[in-house]
Amino acid sequence: MSDAPKPGGIDRNGLRPRFWKTVPMAKLTRPEWEALCDGCGKCCLNKLEDEDTGEVALTRVACRLLDNETCLCAKYPIRHKFVPECIVLTPKTIQDNMYWLPQTCAYRLVAEGRDLYPWHPLLTGDPDSPHAAGVTMRGQTLSEVEVNDDDWENNIIEEPT
Repeated sequence: MSDAPKPGGIDRNGLRPRFWKTVPMAKLTRPEWEALCDGCGKCCLNKLEDEDTGEVALTRVACRLLDNETCLCAKYPIRHKFVPECIVLTPKTIQDNMYWLPQTCAYRLVAEGRDLYPWHPLLTGDPDSPHAAGVTMRGQTLSEVEVNDDDWENNIIEEPT
């Protein structure tokens, strides 16, 4: 079956062509909003914030719900039952949360008026393209249930870009 847009400019997944370049974030449909996620898993990493500078450091310590192989939330639709503090990213909350989003995050890129990276699934048509590009956390995380809070500092990493 073809992914070509149907008449009217909507593809079979309910996405308008290059919507991230042509549609304001506040006007994106739910499927378009969700399609921006590249599945890198970096937003689900626990972060450490320096109280003095506000600098945010990534750790390889991930939310207990992150699947280390798929880099996706294992309980996404019901994640708040398990992780009530999980941040819901929306067009309204993006500006307040930009400081901790990964540099390669499509939500951040679009909010900043930048284009997606060439490996993004919306450009390649392949959900595994971020893994192939080496920009995901596949196989690199430790579950927060296995790491003592005091040891997070020992697990600070550079963001794969």
